[in-house]
Amino acid sequence: MNLVHILPGITHSLGQTLIVVSGRGWVQNLGHPIVEIRPGDVIWFAPNEKHWHGATTTTAMGHISIVEHGDEQDTGWMEKVSDEQYQAGEKTNKEEVSQ
Repeated sequence: MNLVHILPGITHSLGQTLIVVSGRGWVQNLGHPIVEIRPGDVIWFAPNEKHWHGATTTTAMGHISIVEHGDEQDTGWMEKVSDEQYQAGEKTNKEEVSQ
């Protein structure tokens, strides 16, 4: 289990599955809104899909990460998620809660 605060954008050549076991976090696929994730959520990222995931600004998140391994590089680390990108999750999820 990893306790994650924030990761740079990443890809996985054979995809990735996250199983959230504690706390709350955010995930974002390139070009899509930030989504809040909670214990029991299972998230799958398609092969080579650029994404990031991490804890919210106020809550740690524990998750199990499942990544298949193949003959090529399995994980591609991208640029870091900017403070503006990350903090957009706080605004996006506050708006959803108030609706």
